[in-house]
Amino acid sequence: MNEALLRSLTPSVLAVLVRRGADFAAAEDAVQEALVEAVRVWSAEAPRDPKGWLVTVAWRKFLDATRADTARRRREDLVAEEPAPGPAPAVDDTLQLYFLCAHPSLTPSSAVALTLRAVGGLTTRQIAQAYLVPEATMAQRISRAKRTVSGVRFDQPGDVATVLRVLYLVFNEGYSGDVDLAAEAIRLTRRLAAAIDHPEVAGLLALMLLHHARRASRTAPDGGLVPLAEQDRGRWDTASIAEGVAILQAALARDRLGEFQAQAAIAALHADAPTVEETDWVQIVEWYDELVRLTDSPVARLNRAVAVGEADGPRAGLAALAALDDSSRNSPGREDAVPRRTAVAAYLHERDGDLATAARLYAEAARKAPNLAERDHLTRQAARLNARRAP
Repeated sequence: MNEALLRSLTPSVLAVLVRRGADFAAAEDAVQEALVEAVRVWSAEAPRDPKGWLVTVAWRKFLDATRADTARRRREDLVAEEPAPGPAPAVDDTLQLYFLCAHPSLTPSSAVALTLRAVGGLTTRQIAQAYLVPEATMAQRISRAKRTVSGVRFDQPGDVATVLRVLYLVFNEGYSGDVDLAAEAIRLTRRLAAAIDHPEVAGLLALMLLHHARRASRTAPDGGLVPLAEQDRGRWDTASIAEGVAILQAALARDRLGEFQAQAAIAALHADAPTVEETDWVQIVEWYDELVRLTDSPVARLNRAVAVGEADGPRAGLAALAALDDSSRNSPGREDAVPRRTAVAAYLHERDGDLATAARLYAEAARKAPNLAERDHLTRQAARLNARRAP
């Protein structure tokens, strides 16, 4: 059973059902039932036209569910529209489905969550971690979004900003999570950039390429994380870096700065430095100032504190971190929700020479780590400092 094949076909099959008049929630249920059926009957080999098979079975599942519904008149109309058997057209509907999920009847955050779950294939827990909210809260948000779009005709696709947010989060999960979605996010963003002349679309594509160029150097042979300062820059993909920088420069020249262009500019400065010592931290701080102005994101402020610590010294970085803490105290619950804040504090305290505090904070950060690789890395950092402090 080729699970990757089924996963890749799911968005396209879902889009076909929605286009044929199925409401989103019912279409998603039908597709899931078709996937279960495929797992059962494709044990030997997949049919010659897997997508056509899935469309036919999913549509029949949808019709079966509709027949059980009280809306008899609508049910008979849908039966008359049943597609004829035969090969389905070889069209990639995934990007279109991203736009359909970003429907005007949904808030941006609900549209993003629904798309990540239905199209991106992320779990509710992964989406909740990306949004810095409890898993139960995210589950309720996704359920409300499904109820909202049930019965709504998707003739008013959502806006570009929401689609970009979804692609960005899918890429981040694929770049650092358990599911490899990064390459798919880049592919879809390329298609979007080719279809829409928008500087933020170009900025997101540049950001993805610049981050993806460093991917091979981010993990050690044993699977451990390798921090940016310790990465082998000879393993970076120079072609992707050159492409990302060229796309970014063209976008910045249009003088319509957005958050993805600012993030890409920061990534480009890291990629441009031959060694970590030659990194232009002063300019990176300036770009973080722009990013904070655009987003007021606590994550951007946290990363800015790291850059300030590199540009002006660790005590300046700790002061910037304290300012973030003061801001968080004005928003109940926000401080604890900022990911990796404790790890940043540990790093800055270590650079300031306070090894005892740094070791304690590294151990605390390890307990809060969102994944096993990060937890192991932080645990090793704490052990390293404790060994240095031992007699």
